[in-house]
Formats: sequence, C-alpha cells, structure tokens
Amino acid sequence: MTADTRIEKAQLLYEHAVFGGDSGALASADRELDAVEADLALARGRVVHARFLDDRVEDARELVLFERAARLYGELGDVRGEGEALFWLGAFHQVVRDDTDAALPAFTRALDLATRADDRLTVSYVLRHLGIADHMAGRLDAARERLEESTRLRRELGFLPGVAANLIGLAHLAAQQDRREEAAQLLTEAEELAESAGADGVLRWVAGARDSLTGQG
Repeated sequence: MTADTRIEKAQLLYEHAVFGGDSGALASADRELDAVEADLALARGRVVHARFLDDRVEDARELVLFERAARLYGELGDVRGEGEALFWLGAFHQVVRDDTDAALPAFTRALDLATRADDRLTVSYVLRHLGIADHMAGRLDAARERLEESTRLRRELGFLPGVAANLIGLAHLAAQQDRREEAAQLLTEAEELAESAGADGVLRWVAGARDSLTGQG
C-alpha cells in the first residue's frame, strides 16, 4: 500500500470518527499513519547514511530515524519492515560508529526477521555485514562463507551492483589467503558487472581494491 493510499485511508477514518461517531476508527487511522511514518523514517535514514558514505561526517539524525522506524514497524507487527530497519540500525553502528559489538545484536535480530519474512535482499545485506565483522575479527573462512551466501542471493535477485560489491570483499579475502589469481579474477568479474549495471561508485571501489592488492603484492 502506498503512502498516499494510507493517508487517504486515514482521512476517511477521521471522517468516520468525527461525522459517523465511530471513535474506534481513530486507532486504525493511527496505524495507517504510523506505517507512513515508519516508511519515511527508514527512507530518510538511508539518505542520511548515503551522505555519510560521501562526506564521512556523522549526522545524529541517522540513529534516531532508524530506531524510530524499527520501533514503529515492531508495534505494527510488520516483520519485514522491522527486519530492514534493524539491519540499517546495525549498519549505523558498524559503519558510522565503527562499533561492531553494538551492531551485532541488531544484525542477528534483523537476520531472523528478514528470514521469516522471506526478504532475501535484506538477508543478503545482513550476511554481507556479518561477513565484514568476521573479516575484521580474522575469521576469514566464516567471512567467505557469509559473503558467498550473500552473493548467491544477490545473483538470484539480479542485484548486480550488490554482487559486484561482494566480489570485491571476496577478492580481499582471497588475497589474504594467498589465492591471488582468484582475487584478480573476482575483481575482473566485479568490474564487468559494475560496468554493465552503470555502477560507477562500485567501479571506483574495484579500482581502489586493485591498488590495495597490488600494494600488498
């Protein structure tokens, strides 16, 4: 249901309450508007997060927005929405605050909810970031397993920029495990996928990964 539809429905429920004497309609109106607010908070939080990735300046609104979205979705019983919001809450802690310990509970809960809702895209995001956590902790085999599963899901969904991004991570892992030829092949595939998807940002990541791995060699 779109935001416009929900707002129109809330207006009708308001009229039922005021003109029809059905005060019980107000609770339903609140739920419709809470759903709109949750969607807006999640969308705005993602925009704030993208701005952080560009300028690396924390915006305190991001945490507030994701927490509000997660709370509202939870109160509405929207399992899919709550799972997605909790993933982004975890991403805030991991990426913006560099605090993986704070991120892990949100990721764990998000993975459970997204799996229950069959939200494979969010599952792929959570697995990617859990893989990053494993990589940072030196658990390279576990990191590879999570990234490979995330990549499999993204291929199924046709999410090519996301596949390319994961292949970069897998290339770093391959290089650390002395599989340098495999690392080069992964970066080549990532570059091809990013080019086909018009993902110029991911292409810059590929170039950066090549420079990094060349420096390690």
